[in-house]
Amino acid sequence: MAKKKIKKSKVAKKKVVKKSTVKKKTTQKSAVKKKVGFKKKIDVKEVFSSSPVLKKEGAQIRVLVGKAGLDGHDRGAKIIARACRDAGFEVVYTGLHQTPDMIVNTAIQEDVDVLGLSILSGAHNYLVPEVIKKLKDQGVKAGEDILVIIGGIIPGTDFQSLKKAGVSMVFTPGTSVDSIIEFIRTHVKPKG
Repeated sequence: MAKKKIKKSKVAKKKVVKKSTVKKKTTQKSAVKKKVGFKKKIDVKEVFSSSPVLKKEGAQIRVLVGKAGLDGHDRGAKIIARACRDAGFEVVYTGLHQTPDMIVNTAIQEDVDVLGLSILSGAHNYLVPEVIKKLKDQGVKAGEDILVIIGGIIPGTDFQSLKKAGVSMVFTPGTSVDSIIEFIRTHVKPKG
């Protein structure tokens, strides 16, 4: 019986030692965080302040709201589509699970002024440049012929690369519907 008690006490000592080392490591990590600090939050409006203004023919603005990829959450896209319709825009909603080719073909066939992509899946770094590339292949220039805007869960670290790809604005969660409508109205103007 004495042997069994000794074995248990050794195991108990090992656990105590591990707990104390873990505690030391966490205090060292918090000290490092205090020294390094956190980066400043990236402001969307600051990055996209030089968004183009599109000149269009006709009075009514045509907007396509697309859901690219395997993202199955479409409540936000439907809210934006309805808000655009209520604002007097002509709206085309593609529905779920569209490929970049399908979205681009619909945008060209419907002769839209604004292409809005809703992406919540985290695939924006692939899907958005792919859509813009397909537009370019069809002879359509993003920002000149069609204003490309995206909404969804987009980290601030990706804003610069999306702007470079041809995106005119990114709307993150919490953006008011009115500000999206206002952005479209100020960046799509009738010719003349």
